[in-house]
Amino acid sequence: MDIIFQTWPWYVSGFLIGMIMLCLIYFGKAFGMSSNLRSLCSMAGAGKYVSFFNFDWKSQRWNLVVVLGAMLGGFVAVHFMGDPSNVDINPKTIAQLAQFGIDAPNGKLMPDALFGTQIWQSPKSILVLLIGGILIGFGTRYAGGCTSGHAISGLSNLQLPSLKAVIGFFIGGLIMAHFLLPLIF
Repeated sequence: MDIIFQTWPWYVSGFLIGMIMLCLIYFGKAFGMSSNLRSLCSMAGAGKYVSFFNFDWKSQRWNLVVVLGAMLGGFVAVHFMGDPSNVDINPKTIAQLAQFGIDAPNGKLMPDALFGTQIWQSPKSILVLLIGGILIGFGTRYAGGCTSGHAISGLSNLQLPSLKAVIGFFIGGLIMAHFLLPLIF
């Protein structure tokens, strides 16, 4: 059981993701998390009001199981495998967080200043979350999929639009991290 509780090397995790993608390609499936929102809206009857949601969601049931698995896996990881003692955070990252007024995670992977319940007490934090969520939703729809769909599924299928989207994701992340994040905090 020790091997399950440890951080896996990139080559093991990458290999497993690659094998899953080969299986999905073999069975003619395309992986992506944001497409599940369309399925959920279609299940709820949104197709009666917006034609985008009027499609056969039952053909995407298998992808809803992926969402349930991700949620279950996250729960198990946090509650049963949440000891990050084998993960070292780079001291430069801790110094950069300190410049933004965010204390070191102190043995946690996620700082309380960013992921704690006190974030809901600040109108500025709530506004940042709302604007960020809207921008992510718009960007996902505009790019035709999310990061997991493009970076994992689209690139493994050698799709040029996915390569363009992934390059855009990285450029956007760099702009956010180096220019916009210091303005927000």
